[in-house]
Amino acid sequence: MPPRRQDPARVRAVLDAQLADLGLPPFDGPDHAAGPAVVAAVVSAYGGETAPQREALRAAVRYLLDELVARAPGRTVEVRVPPFAAVQCVEGPRHTRGTPPNVVETDPHTWITLATGREGWPAAVADGRVRASGGRADLSPYLPLVPLV
Repeated sequence: MPPRRQDPARVRAVLDAQLADLGLPPFDGPDHAAGPAVVAAVVSAYGGETAPQREALRAAVRYLLDELVARAPGRTVEVRVPPFAAVQCVEGPRHTRGTPPNVVETDPHTWITLATGREGWPAAVADGRVRASGGRADLSPYLPLVPLV
């Protein structure tokens, strides 16, 4: 099953709203660059000690989960970032019914810091911001997904 992709027009709209909130001009890059740009805008919002706009945060989380699925295709691990999305990834035995044996769950802010390399997997697991269960639930080989400079 190919990874789903977000509507580029919607991503651009929420990106422009987040950029305006940050006092920056609208995004003028190509559609394929809007995903990384919305992630960067959300990281900037967090860095400025403000909460990012909810729709921009949703777009950033979904973009990063889609990148994880592209990098680690499969259906062995379920990664949950409530309330925005959940995906299945990582090759191995396929899970089909009930609670999956390999689950990773975290909040949106932690997911973004992990996926952008701003934080390491072991620290987030150790302090409980990532709950990972199952023998294949270690995502550290796939992170960071979108390193920001």
